[in-house]
Amino acid sequence: MRYEFKLPDIGEGIAEAEIVAWHVKIGDEITEDQQIADMMTDKATVEMESPVAGKVVELAGEVGDQIPIGSVLAVIETAGADRAAETVADSVDERPLANGAVEATPEMAEEIPVTKVVEETKPVRPEPVEGLPLPPAKQDSASTSSARTDGGAHAHVLASPAVRARARDLGIDLAAVKTASDRVRHSDLDAYLLYNGGTVSARGPGSPRKDETIKVVGLRRKIAENMAEANRRVQHFTLVEEFDVTALEETRQMMNRDRGTNPKLTLLPFLITALSRGLAEWPMLNATFDDEAMVVTRHGTVHMGVATQTTNGLMVATIRDAQSRSVWELAAEILRLSDAARSNKATREELTGATVTISSLGPMGGITSTPVVNPPQVAIVAVNKIEDKLIPIDDEIEVRKRMSLSLSCDHRVVDGWDAANFMQALKGYIENPLRLLSA
Repeated sequence: MRYEFKLPDIGEGIAEAEIVAWHVKIGDEITEDQQIADMMTDKATVEMESPVAGKVVELAGEVGDQIPIGSVLAVIETAGADRAAETVADSVDERPLANGAVEATPEMAEEIPVTKVVEETKPVRPEPVEGLPLPPAKQDSASTSSARTDGGAHAHVLASPAVRARARDLGIDLAAVKTASDRVRHSDLDAYLLYNGGTVSARGPGSPRKDETIKVVGLRRKIAENMAEANRRVQHFTLVEEFDVTALEETRQMMNRDRGTNPKLTLLPFLITALSRGLAEWPMLNATFDDEAMVVTRHGTVHMGVATQTTNGLMVATIRDAQSRSVWELAAEILRLSDAARSNKATREELTGATVTISSLGPMGGITSTPVVNPPQVAIVAVNKIEDKLIPIDDEIEVRKRMSLSLSCDHRVVDGWDAANFMQALKGYIENPLRLLSA
């Protein structure tokens, strides 16, 4: 019996989904609820599981193909009772039997219980021969499992032999590869190579690595399409301003020392709070622009998009009503959304609806950057790294912590005057933590 597994409706208004990964191939025997494919739409990855057990006989398309909702994703040949009966009947020998035995017929096969007898044998340990070592004794499954878990620094990483061989050839440490599932797959190696610029440690000094062609699919293709569209539609300009964050860093460290059960504070919740305060004063940056209808919507609430790096690429999770949350609440929400994005469990609502975006590389950030606006938004802020600098203050030289923020705007909607005033408003909050944290 052939079962056609059709791609279900996986989101409101979704007409098609992209094949990100196949977990089975034609000819595989699969079980019910086994994962067969990963599908992506609007940056959200959905795992497709087979509703039946059987043999895969057809698959729709290759990785990167777009499949319409309702079309056949896979055809599975199911194992029914008829097939089992045929197997039993075919196994009965219709020839005359020796020793006066009665000839078995297919009808009798239904009445004769079949018992499978397995004789348990113990391996024979050879006698020692002088001068030769004994072969190692076989371990039971429990000891073997324990050896796999305890033996070696990274022996606990789950991966198929093919993935391990490929990682070994590429010089990739499997423990360094981040994955959303319980095992490392070829797609995870592809993502690792892509986000390390194709550079990994070689197996030996000076050992060349073979060229590898990586198909741009899934989230990486979505990012490429969005960036191309952003550069085509948005007229960017970037303004960079330097801030003194010495007092803010002291405040952050003081609050962390007495945080109790609250999550540890990074600089990001403070900056989101400052942005929310500044956007209330300069609402033309907290806006979306419909350039086809030529309508700008200035939003009364701040839905802050937070760029999050995952193994598959950059995802932007949305903190709703950021202007109404404390720094502790923001820290908890950042942690929750980041975990959801990295584990591919973020919902479509958690990945859409942002009115402005903040992007931070933390200590890995550069001195400055030029972030790309994510339309229909009109502004994005990039956080650069903190540096200790010698700054003249009241005729004396002091070591101060300094950090620059890069603000990119859509010049069709935001003027340079607006952007400059917004940055000065941010300075008033960031450099005065008491003002920032006051109600």
